[in-house]
Parts: sequence; C-alpha cells; structure tokens
Amino acid sequence: MQAVTDADFEAEVLKSDKPVLVDFWAEWCGPCRMVAPILEEISNEHGDKLKIVKLNTDENPQSTAAAGVISIPLLNVYQGGEVVKQIVGAKPKAALLRELAEFIEVGKG
Repeated sequence: MQAVTDADFEAEVLKSDKPVLVDFWAEWCGPCRMVAPILEEISNEHGDKLKIVKLNTDENPQSTAAAGVISIPLLNVYQGGEVVKQIVGAKPKAALLRELAEFIEVGKG
C-alpha cells in the first residue's frame, strides 16, 4: 500500500484513472492501526480495480484540510477527482468490503 503526501496527492489520487481509497491516518491513532492491515489485504485482493493509499494527517496538512478531515480513521474514495464515498471509523473487513462493493465488484449491481 502506497503512502501519498501533499506533494503527490493530486497526481496519485485526484488524477488517477481508477477509483482511489485514501486512508487518512496518524501514528497515534489506535483504530487507524487496526484498520491498516485490513486495507492491505483488500489492496492485495482488489488492487487491480481499486487503488488504496494512505495519507498521514499529521505530516500532510494541506490534503487533510482540503478533504475536510475532522476525525480519523477516515476512508475517502475518490473517482474523477471527487469524493464519491466516505467511510468514517475503523470497520471489520466484511463491512469494508460491503462498503466498497460498487468499486471492486465490476459488473455486479
């Protein structure tokens, strides 16, 4: 899972040709650390359809502010430069897969 910064957020996220899930996290955030390995698994299983990146909110204030982040963990899915889905808080893998189904299950729905 790739880390993004204020410097490459636009190129890696906003201009991506496929949906991008951004995990807004911080080192001190316990729930963020709980959700990280789950996102890593989802990235390994569905990375061909959904790009997953992480952004450290403490180190990247511009992107954090632009996204309107007020609590973490926050998972935003960007498509075509816009937020199309927002998932607040740590959730188990099954719940995250349900939330992300429209992006990872191409041809379903």
